[in-house]
Amino acid sequence: MSEERPPSVAAVICTRGDRAKLLREAVESIVRQDYPGRITVMVVHDRVAPDESLTELAAGPAREVRVMLSDRQAGLPGSRNAGVLATDSELVGFCDDDDAWLPGKLSAQVAELARRPDAGSVACGAVSLHDGWTSECVWGKPEITFADLLRSRVKEAPPSSFLMRRDVLLGPAGLFSEEIPGGFAEDYEMLLRLAAHAPVAYVRQVGVRIRVHGRTSHFTGNWAVIAEALEWLLREYPDFAGVRRGHARIAGQIALSKGMLGQRREALRWASRAFRASPLEIRSYVAAAMALHAVSRSWVLARLAAAGATS
Repeated sequence: MSEERPPSVAAVICTRGDRAKLLREAVESIVRQDYPGRITVMVVHDRVAPDESLTELAAGPAREVRVMLSDRQAGLPGSRNAGVLATDSELVGFCDDDDAWLPGKLSAQVAELARRPDAGSVACGAVSLHDGWTSECVWGKPEITFADLLRSRVKEAPPSSFLMRRDVLLGPAGLFSEEIPGGFAEDYEMLLRLAAHAPVAYVRQVGVRIRVHGRTSHFTGNWAVIAEALEWLLREYPDFAGVRRGHARIAGQIALSKGMLGQRREALRWASRAFRASPLEIRSYVAAAMALHAVSRSWVLARLAAAGATS
């Protein structure tokens, strides 16, 4: 990054056109950043006509808003990649179409990348909006390592907090994977890849606002895709096999998904695998209980909804 001028930033927002009001709020939150450098907001529409009115939210040449129709595979990974390739900034950030960047987010992250030339990316904390209450989630360390991510998804680094160096994204780390079934967990897989290449720096402050309750996930109830994507993740990252906690977590998610599909034998097989890896993995017990008809699928669904989780 140049010391004479702030690096340019592209912020990619992907949308299916079903959150128009929240999308405008997301764009405005980026345009209003106090960052002194150039910001291009690229709104990528996935299989829906681009909303040209969003370009009116621009604020001069240093705050451009562009819209485009994704020309890549349908889904979030392809749309994000389309937005990255349509811009030429030195840094690339992302924001979900129902989230927002909080004031000071970008300046703090760019400063951290300047301080950490060894890091290829940086994340930050978030405030989550639930039904009637909020919660803050901030990682306790100055970076996120590959080992951290094998143990946990690290929810303290939501995708709307990602800021990456373009040369890393287009080089050793690579773009978002368009091979993941349904695009499920593509943000987690990207973090794994980034951390395998170089440390993921972390700004220990709340920089984004994300919505939990009242938010309709495109994966809610899509149990077959969730199971297939997580099995893909275990195959692509054999390192999970050596991390009992992480292996149990993903196996438990697969067991739960199989149970929701009514695949009792598969649910029990994956629940057993999760239990052997770590008896502390609660999903193994829930999946087994569901397969044995001790609890109903509707009961499990209600608990997942209360936790704001998809699996």
